[in-house]
Amino acid sequence: MLSGSSLLAQVSSTAASQPDRLAALEKASADQTAAIAAAQTAGDNAWMLVSAALVLMMSGPGLALFYGGLVRKKNILGTMMQTFAMMGVITVLWALVTYSLAFGEGNAFIGGLHNVFLRGVGLAPDLKYAATIPLQTFMVYQLMFAIITPALITGAFAERMKFSAMLVFMVLWAIFIYSPMAHMVWGKGGLLNASLGGRFPCLDFAGGTVVHVTSGVSALVTALYLGKRLGYPKTAMPPHSVVLSFIGACLLWVGWFGFNAGSALGAGTLATSAFVATHFGAAAAAIGWSAAEWLRNGRCSALGAISGAVAGLVAITPASGFVTPMSALWIGLIAGIFCYLMVVKVKNIFGYDDSLDAFGVHGAGGTLGAILTGVFANSAINPIFGAGKATGFLEGNKGQLLNQFIGVAIAWTISIVGTLIILFIVDKLIGLRVSEEDERTGLDLSQHGEEGYDWAA
Repeated sequence: MLSGSSLLAQVSSTAASQPDRLAALEKASADQTAAIAAAQTAGDNAWMLVSAALVLMMSGPGLALFYGGLVRKKNILGTMMQTFAMMGVITVLWALVTYSLAFGEGNAFIGGLHNVFLRGVGLAPDLKYAATIPLQTFMVYQLMFAIITPALITGAFAERMKFSAMLVFMVLWAIFIYSPMAHMVWGKGGLLNASLGGRFPCLDFAGGTVVHVTSGVSALVTALYLGKRLGYPKTAMPPHSVVLSFIGACLLWVGWFGFNAGSALGAGTLATSAFVATHFGAAAAAIGWSAAEWLRNGRCSALGAISGAVAGLVAITPASGFVTPMSALWIGLIAGIFCYLMVVKVKNIFGYDDSLDAFGVHGAGGTLGAILTGVFANSAINPIFGAGKATGFLEGNKGQLLNQFIGVAIAWTISIVGTLIILFIVDKLIGLRVSEEDERTGLDLSQHGEEGYDWAA
């Protein structure tokens, strides 16, 4: 009897502990899943914060040095200040309204005002944009794109626009051109958004249309509206320091990894693919530009090599998350040669004064890159339209080229029309161009009352 009672008690105890064991196993599994998710979030968030810093580095010091070295020494501070000013002004504007216009809920063309003053932009992820990083990380990362885009335009009107006019122009440009274009391509419900079901899905991984076409085309319009610098093209206006531009270009190249690989919005394999494509595209373009220059002039220049690298970075930007390494080499090589011809041949034929070739590199390179993205995009790299569905023209999706042309056409149209209207308004309100005396003196002294170089002993 005693032994039977003991056995019964043991069986009862085992039966009673079974639910506890199952509960413990379920809890351990849930804890492990949560730990894995937390680790992924931490890794993705770390990469995105680093990427945001890399993109900001592209503006200052990268672009500031690159553009600053290309102008005459009397304009270096004025030119660098234009980029630096964007780091401050566009940041405040982004927090107040332009983030909401670009990425808030709205219609197919522009976001709404739900996120003005960053209302609702907290530390929880927005699953439609990036499921593993805080929305604030996504917001600040996209801010760095909004900073450098208008700064690129300054290369076209270098040495001749008033600082006050530049500030007003850029604020209006960010609101009425950048914000709607960013929303159409990347925002929820955007007309061209390929990942969220836009009507005309235009492949633009990191800003070919949003950043480079808009800034480059607006740069050309601004250069034409302002007119040529005094003495151009009869008076030689060589860069005052190719060394500074060389350093700036190298910083741009490094920072561009954050620009493109960061656009994967996580630290996964897509970021790796975009990183590799970015590097290969830049290298091939530097070789393409240099080879074309060598054939024409009998030698290649440092300025040509760094210009080619930037052209390749521009062209690979929309394609970086969609193409194989070999396709990236082709895109870079084509872009290097094409942009060289735009700068050396086309600009001379038409005679416009795009001071630092913002259109020849960014407008032309961005347009070419957006179209070539539609040619070379590969679903093995990014099945953005679903598993088993072709992505680019060479893979069998012939309609994608049309979508790319539509995206480019919209970017060109909004940039031309919008920029002309903004220039006209600012010109009538405060005037755009410095006086002849101030232009001869230079922007450093006339606009800021200081000089970039003090040669005193």
